[in-house]
Amino acid sequence: MDLTRRGFLKVSGVATSGAVLSRFGWEKPIAKLPTGELRTKYAQETTTICPYCAVGCGIIVSAKHGKVINTEGDPDHPINRGSLCSKGSALYQLANNERRITKVMYRAPYSDKWEYKSWDWAFDEIAKRVKKTRDESFTKLNKKSQVVNRTTQIASVGSAALDNEECWLYQTFLRSLGLVYIEHQARI
Repeated sequence: MDLTRRGFLKVSGVATSGAVLSRFGWEKPIAKLPTGELRTKYAQETTTICPYCAVGCGIIVSAKHGKVINTEGDPDHPINRGSLCSKGSALYQLANNERRITKVMYRAPYSDKWEYKSWDWAFDEIAKRVKKTRDESFTKLNKKSQVVNRTTQIASVGSAALDNEECWLYQTFLRSLGLVYIEHQARI
């Protein structure tokens, strides 16, 4: 940076003037603390890791009666020291969102209508389709007669809603099925 003496005096003069003027109450008012009890009083706090990207920011999740009531950055965490990006700050909505779909919706092939199905039906249907595809495409040996035990007809793309432990469990499950094409994209 090329800073002349004249430029330095201008910048320091403006900064000093701003600091002096702010003492007269011309800055934005400081937010007042809410009066009364905190909503997180008597809540159970659990530390976790933000699921959205690979940075691994620490988050404190407060819950009462089994319901998430607050999420905030963990000030004791060495990575983010309490700060969160916009996605991490909105993590509360992952658990509490009235627009979140909570029922199974299914659209049959070539249909233009969605229909509601039970969770039992959905789990059975997924299991049947995975087993059928795996059985039809499973390869025990490659062309060199080497054991490969894999299927290349099923792929998986993970999502940002999984934490590290869930990703490990999911990866282990997929590998046990013989999947080769496994990807995790934190920004989906």
